[in-house]
Amino acid sequence: MKPGRVILMGAGPGDPDLLTRKAVRALLSAEVLLLDELVPPDIAELAPRARVLRVGKRGGCRSTPQPFIQRLMRRYALQGRTVVRVKGGEALMFGRAGEEIAFLEAAGIEVELVNGISSGMAAAAALGISLTHRDHCHGVSFVTAHTQDGLPPDWQALARSRTTLVIYMGMRRIEEVTASLLAHLPPSTPAAVVQWASTPRETRLVTRLGRLADDAREAGLGSPAIILVGDAIGLARTGDRRREAGVRSIDGPDPSRFDSQDAVAEIQRAGAM
Repeated sequence: MKPGRVILMGAGPGDPDLLTRKAVRALLSAEVLLLDELVPPDIAELAPRARVLRVGKRGGCRSTPQPFIQRLMRRYALQGRTVVRVKGGEALMFGRAGEEIAFLEAAGIEVELVNGISSGMAAAAALGISLTHRDHCHGVSFVTAHTQDGLPPDWQALARSRTTLVIYMGMRRIEEVTASLLAHLPPSTPAAVVQWASTPRETRLVTRLGRLADDAREAGLGSPAIILVGDAIGLARTGDRRREAGVRSIDGPDPSRFDSQDAVAEIQRAGAM
């Protein structure tokens, strides 16, 4: 039997209007649909012919093992079926797509990739900012706080890069992340958290690095969320400038109000000088 194919598809951050036309065509073609934990369940309505299998993975929760997911895809593809593996956000961003591509291609199975909007980009849109504003940074760094080997990223190098930091999977370690960055950045550095970006449950917190962990915990924010750090975050739309029905906006101290003297005072209070 001629093997089928596997489509690795990014479903975006949750808003169905952000699905691409190519993604919708992929769903319509699906005979087997593998849904990740953060994919909206009603996306299955766009795959009327598919057998739906939920293969969610969430940090700190009981999860479907990655090798089992890969074997499922291989099994159904070798039966000649079209398998669509749906991941939240962008399939190629912290979604283990590289492991799956290598595994499937080793079995002689065709793999097609369908991009989606990453939750980091959706978080920036929720804040109304450019992650690469040339007046405030040299670029953007996408980084995960949850590494396979358990070691933290090189926060010193990231802090020195003068890029906007977009941190995935960092809420369970937000105190550790914040403390590591404060060793290399002033407490007045603008920072934000966006939870459930693009969905009706979206919540935004805009604050500064020195208060980030405390403000996020006080606001009850958790996963799934994106942490953003850098001068470009100081341009975030907050308060009365950003009010939508059903969207919760929590404003910490306005980062744009801190000048260099404020920053020095904050550093001295933190004992970093």
